[in-house]
Amino acid sequence: MKAMVLAAGLGTRLRPLTDDRPKALVTVAGRTLLEIALSRLRAFGVSEVIVNTHHYADMIVHYLRANNNFGMRIEVSREEVLLDTGSGLKHAAWFFLDGIAPSQEPFIVHNVDVISTIDLARMMRFHVEHAALATLAVQDRATSRYLLFDQHGQLCGRRAGQTAEDVQPELVRPAAAVQALAFSGIHILSPRIFAKIEEEGAFSIIPAYLHLAAKEEKILAFRADEYYWRDLGRPESILQAARDIESGMYSGV
Repeated sequence: MKAMVLAAGLGTRLRPLTDDRPKALVTVAGRTLLEIALSRLRAFGVSEVIVNTHHYADMIVHYLRANNNFGMRIEVSREEVLLDTGSGLKHAAWFFLDGIAPSQEPFIVHNVDVISTIDLARMMRFHVEHAALATLAVQDRATSRYLLFDQHGQLCGRRAGQTAEDVQPELVRPAAAVQALAFSGIHILSPRIFAKIEEEGAFSIIPAYLHLAAKEEKILAFRADEYYWRDLGRPESILQAARDIESGMYSGV
């Protein structure tokens, strides 16, 4: 099984922790964010990973080499110019499409700066059983940017702001009722998505998902409310995650 770890960001929200290192090498309870993400993926059967890099890219390359790639096949997708999540994924498409007969096996995309206990095996089964193009782990929690899903769990729009009155929602397909959910930075994609993404240049994956949803492609919600999840984008979140690990609240690999 293959996966991509999104680790190319500048980590500006994590300063000063990222003044001398990439956010992937910031530590939580003695382990780097990259090690935590890779260990989680390996525990669910992932053996091949591509990691995108930009900020302090050489440090990540040397770190992986020093740790024998954590027992996995790991490739590095260097971004000389910082790409956004969608274009970063598109830039790494070769990793998922290589070979004479490219595999159609779905793969995982995981932000390096989130930790969770989300059951990736269960999420993968959900993705396969529903023949989805993309499956997004989402939760019913407060966020500044919501994704909107219809009664069948299919993506149909997005909305900024804490309440529906804050900003008019952007709907890309009709829905009798919508539910606003927070994206968790973990997705499962089918390789056929690369032939369907039309965006060029630097672009976020979310607008690409919305464009695909507008064309009736299956972009589905995987409800992950029951699992632990934390965004590690700020220093205070790193400290809280360390406390969660110490208390046993987070018991990831």
